[in-house]
Amino acid sequence: MYHTIFFDLDGTLTDSKEGILNCLRYALDRMGRPVPPEQTLIQFIGPPLQESFVKFCGLTEEEAIQGVRLFRERYAPIGKFENAAAPGMAELCARLKARGYVLALASSKPEEMCVPICEKFGFAPSMETITGSPPVGDWEKEDVIRETMRRLGLGPEDRATILMVGDRKFDVLGAKACGIDCVGVEFFGYAAPGELAQAGAVAVVQTAEELEHFILSH
Repeated sequence: MYHTIFFDLDGTLTDSKEGILNCLRYALDRMGRPVPPEQTLIQFIGPPLQESFVKFCGLTEEEAIQGVRLFRERYAPIGKFENAAAPGMAELCARLKARGYVLALASSKPEEMCVPICEKFGFAPSMETITGSPPVGDWEKEDVIRETMRRLGLGPEDRATILMVGDRKFDVLGAKACGIDCVGVEFFGYAAPGELAQAGAVAVVQTAEELEHFILSH
């Protein structure tokens, strides 16, 4: 039975598309680089930002570091609040906590940005810990999960009781690398069709209600 639930942030607890895309456009404009179409920019939601600048915009590693800095220049004061809570998720987190589950955030987004977002949209009171990347350099998902486990005092013997909840294959693969299960959510369509199941998600759900049913029955 699952007892500890780790949640991704972007695309899982919140719909962060507007803020992320606006900040990507800002960064690329400031660098004098062409802005890819929206369908390409959407693929930035999930994986580490620096990697995506290299992969989707053809930037060098050095340029990608500059891109991340410019992205955060707008994201920190403005973009992080161009965001909305996923329907029903704040209420679900509160119900799970009341039932005795231990909840935590495990996001590759910088932790200093995760905290105010969780506070603004009502997730913070349900979270035992809010874990994100350090100020410099986005962690891979497995690094974030391991740090979340460390903060909660969880070891290898606890892995069967931990469930990751995320919306991209990076969540599933990161969880798998740490020996824990991951359920995929398709709230906003950021994952390609079949992406979550192909990556090895133990289930894929469409709504907060479906997610709650899965957790309570496992």
